[in-house]
Amino acid sequence: MQLDILTPLQTVFSGEVQSVQVPGSKERGSFQILDKHAPMISSLQAGKVTVRSGNDTRVFFIKEGFVEVMEGRVAVLVEEAEEATEKEAR
Repeated sequence: MQLDILTPLQTVFSGEVQSVQVPGSKERGSFQILDKHAPMISSLQAGKVTVRSGNDTRVFFIKEGFVEVMEGRVAVLVEEAEEATEKEAR
Protein backbone atom coordinates (compact mmCIF):
# COMPACT_ATOMS: atom_id res chain seq x y z
CA MET A 1 0.00 0.00 0.00
CA GLN A 2 1.09 3.60 -0.56
CA LEU A 3 1.98 5.61 2.55
CA ASP A 4 2.50 9.37 2.67
CA ILE A 5 3.54 11.20 5.84
CA LEU A 6 2.84 14.87 5.24
CA THR A 7 3.28 18.12 7.16
CA PRO A 8 2.16 21.58 6.00
CA LEU A 9 5.75 22.22 4.87
CA GLN A 10 6.95 18.95 3.36
CA THR A 11 6.50 15.31 2.46
CA VAL A 12 8.45 13.45 5.16
CA PHE A 13 7.94 9.97 3.68
CA SER A 14 6.33 8.57 0.55
CA GLY A 15 6.53 4.95 -0.52
CA GLU A 16 5.12 1.43 -0.65
CA VAL A 17 4.84 -0.31 2.73
CA GLN A 18 3.42 -3.52 4.20
CA SER A 19 2.18 -1.96 7.44
CA VAL A 20 2.13 1.21 9.48
CA GLN A 21 1.46 1.56 13.21
CA VAL A 22 0.17 4.94 14.40
CA PRO A 23 -0.56 6.56 17.78
CA GLY A 24 -4.33 6.91 17.72
CA SER A 25 -6.16 9.32 19.97
CA LYS A 26 -6.26 8.56 23.70
CA GLU A 27 -9.70 6.95 23.29
CA ARG A 28 -8.54 4.66 20.47
CA GLY A 29 -4.89 3.99 21.32
CA SER A 30 -2.15 2.80 19.00
CA PHE A 31 -3.28 0.73 16.01
CA GLN A 32 -1.84 -0.96 12.94
CA ILE A 33 -2.92 -0.51 9.33
CA LEU A 34 -2.35 -3.29 6.80
CA ASP A 35 -3.06 -3.47 3.07
CA LYS A 36 -6.78 -3.65 2.21
CA HIS A 37 -7.74 -1.96 5.50
CA ALA A 38 -11.27 -0.59 5.53
CA PRO A 39 -11.55 3.11 4.71
CA MET A 40 -11.32 5.32 7.78
CA ILE A 41 -10.25 8.65 9.22
CA SER A 42 -8.89 8.91 12.77
CA SER A 43 -7.24 11.55 14.90
CA LEU A 44 -3.66 10.96 16.05
CA GLN A 45 -1.87 12.07 19.18
CA ALA A 46 1.81 12.90 19.36
CA GLY A 47 3.94 9.77 19.33
CA LYS A 48 5.71 7.20 17.20
CA VAL A 49 4.79 5.97 13.72
CA THR A 50 6.40 2.64 12.80
CA VAL A 51 6.62 1.81 9.10
CA ARG A 52 7.45 -1.71 7.86
CA SER A 53 8.43 -2.53 4.31
CA GLY A 54 9.99 -5.94 3.68
CA ASN A 55 12.80 -6.36 6.22
CA ASP A 56 13.10 -2.59 6.68
CA THR A 57 11.57 -0.78 9.66
CA ARG A 58 11.57 3.02 9.94
CA VAL A 59 10.31 5.12 12.84
CA PHE A 60 9.00 8.68 12.75
CA PHE A 61 8.08 10.93 15.67
CA ILE A 62 4.96 12.98 14.98
CA LYS A 63 2.92 15.74 16.56
CA GLU A 64 -0.86 15.60 16.50
CA GLY A 65 -2.82 15.16 13.30
CA PHE A 66 -4.96 12.70 11.37
CA VAL A 67 -4.67 9.49 9.39
CA GLU A 68 -6.81 8.71 6.36
CA VAL A 69 -7.06 5.21 4.85
CA MET A 70 -8.63 4.92 1.42
CA GLU A 71 -8.30 2.21 -1.27
CA GLY A 72 -4.71 1.07 -0.74
CA ARG A 73 -3.45 4.52 0.31
CA VAL A 74 -2.64 5.83 3.77
CA ALA A 75 -2.08 9.52 4.43
CA VAL A 76 -0.67 10.62 7.78
CA LEU A 77 -1.33 14.38 8.00
CA VAL A 78 0.45 15.94 10.97
CA GLU A 79 1.73 19.25 12.33
CA GLU A 80 5.33 18.01 12.46
CA ALA A 81 7.18 14.77 11.71
CA GLU A 82 10.80 13.73 11.95
CA GLU A 83 12.48 10.40 11.25
CA ALA A 84 14.05 8.83 14.33
CA THR A 85 17.74 8.06 14.44
CA GLU A 86 18.65 4.38 14.62
CA LYS A 87 19.33 4.72 18.36
CA GLU A 88 15.98 6.50 19.00
CA ALA A 89 14.05 3.90 17.01
CA ARG A 90 15.00 1.11 19.41
